Amino acid sequence: MSESEWQVIRPLLPVPAWLQGQGGRPEGYCHRVMLDAVRYVVDNGVKWVNLSADFPPFRRVHAFARRWQATGLLAEFHDRLRDRVRVKEGRSVDPTAAIVDSQSVRAAANIPRSTSGWDGGKGVSGRKRHVIVDCLGLVLAVLVTAASGQDREAAVPLLARLRERYFSIRLVWADGAYAGSLVDFAREKLQLTLDIARRTDDTTGFVVLPRRWVVERTLSWLMRSRRLVRDYETLPAMHEAMVLWSMTILMAGRLAGRRRNAFILRQPTPSS
Repeated sequence: MSESEWQVIRPLLPVPAWLQGQGGRPEGYCHRVMLDAVRYVVDNGVKWVNLSADFPPFRRVHAFARRWQATGLLAEFHDRLRDRVRVKEGRSVDPTAAIVDSQSVRAAANIPRSTSGWDGGKGVSGRKRHVIVDCLGLVLAVLVTAASGQDREAAVPLLARLRERYFSIRLVWADGAYAGSLVDFAREKLQLTLDIARRTDDTTGFVVLPRRWVVERTLSWLMRSRRLVRDYETLPAMHEAMVLWSMTILMAGRLAGRRRNAFILRQPTPSS
């Protein structure tokens, strides 16, 4: 990460207990080095064992990423970055509306069949990641299931997780795959209004549906991380963690003012 990104990230990191005099074993590597190593895996899609020699041993890096996922530190770090982005964009920290959608990705050979399946509609064998984003396209909740699962079925625990974390949300936009009994469930059990954006019968060609483009853009952001182009994670929970890691990269760069074309060399002009 750049120095400007590190200045944004550093105050948002959890403070180890041993630095606060609460005991525990001192860490052997600084957080910046470990974060850079994890970001390298997520962004470039390499195996943990093939991590560059410039980083700490891959077992230590993998243990670091696994520990942050299991203890909730990653989710806390991700949410702190998202709150900063929302404030920078002039939004309240607590969102009031969200958009839900899913994306099927092919599974690697190491993915167990018990957690993967066949998505007949997309023609994909693997897993499906279900995401709920705010109106800026920032992830609020993520759930990874087998690709054979129905969107309506996965939306039940996903919306329940959303309601538990963000009580301020009242409206959720969705497509036709979430229509039916889920609308009544969301209204009666979760006090959420599920607004189904549908295409009219007389519509031809590509038409931008209200708010649907926001979540579609987020799914395209995730595909920039090579680790998420295909599912390589044995555990669905680690796939969910990879989604959060990918979003932390994007949000840190946005807060630091980094642009994707910042490192593109410009051709010299005749005057130069």
